[in-house]
Amino acid sequence: MTSSFNILVTGATGFIGQALVKELGARGGFNVRSLSLKNASKAVFAPAPDASGQAPAASHLADDIDVVVHLAGRAHILKETASDPMQLYRADNVDKTLELAKWAMRSGVKRFVFVSSIGVNGSTTQAGPFSEDSAPAPKADYAVSKLEAEIALQALLQGSAMELVIIRPPLVYAGHAPGNFRRLMQLVNTGLPLPFARVENSRSMVALENLVDFIICCTRHPLAANETFLIADGVDLSISQIAQYLAQGLGRPSRLWPVPLSMMALGARLLGVKGMFEQLFQSLTIDSSKARKLLHWQPPVTPQQALPKAGADYLDASRKQV
Repeated sequence: MTSSFNILVTGATGFIGQALVKELGARGGFNVRSLSLKNASKAVFAPAPDASGQAPAASHLADDIDVVVHLAGRAHILKETASDPMQLYRADNVDKTLELAKWAMRSGVKRFVFVSSIGVNGSTTQAGPFSEDSAPAPKADYAVSKLEAEIALQALLQGSAMELVIIRPPLVYAGHAPGNFRRLMQLVNTGLPLPFARVENSRSMVALENLVDFIICCTRHPLAANETFLIADGVDLSISQIAQYLAQGLGRPSRLWPVPLSMMALGARLLGVKGMFEQLFQSLTIDSSKARKLLHWQPPVTPQQALPKAGADYLDASRKQV
């Protein structure tokens, strides 16, 4: 890399954003700036510390920015308390995204990378994996807002000089992952028998390292311009296999008991964790071959490497908190 490449990252303090900023800094040749999106009712852009820990002046925030990577937004809320969550999802994930894109266009940004969600395609797969040609069928409010943002961005940028790249990842995992994956690590770490032995589902996921590597690929690859990509590790696993790999990293025995899936589904409904059951125990598979064929991208790590590492990293972090 012969010259500095200027990247603005929103959501830089989040789960994916922190890893992206760190990797960009480690690779060198990237000038990274971050941006905070504040105020739920409208988009307010305020400078946040960049990779060096310095906050750039607001007036210079867009100077010579080549690419915006947009990660910020309202994510899944495990225990939703808002009276109208859809309004909040639209405010953060649609309205702010459009304001940011308009700002980027005015500033001469060359490419806008929007990290969306596989939820745009649906929450489960029945007749084969999702691909970029699959019809959108979002179920959750979060996924609906992501689809609305995609459509609005495509309309806004049509015929403009700024290129658009849309990335739809499935569940992103690592040792410090939030949400249902963290719940799963907590369960496996108990060492108690888990009722997974009869579950024969198939899940596409993406390791945090792989997603970050692919985002960086999409910031510069000429063939990524104005394309949508479904991205995954490329190896689909059942919940029992996922638990076994996590147990390796956690240093726990893998005790799996055969319990009918119907009984677990009933238990999930009674316990109010239907979303967790669907995300971990039903099938959702992705055909991510487009990224490999068009961009010649290959994931740096396999699930067989990344899942035990996630378990080990989670265990290490838990010990440090004690």
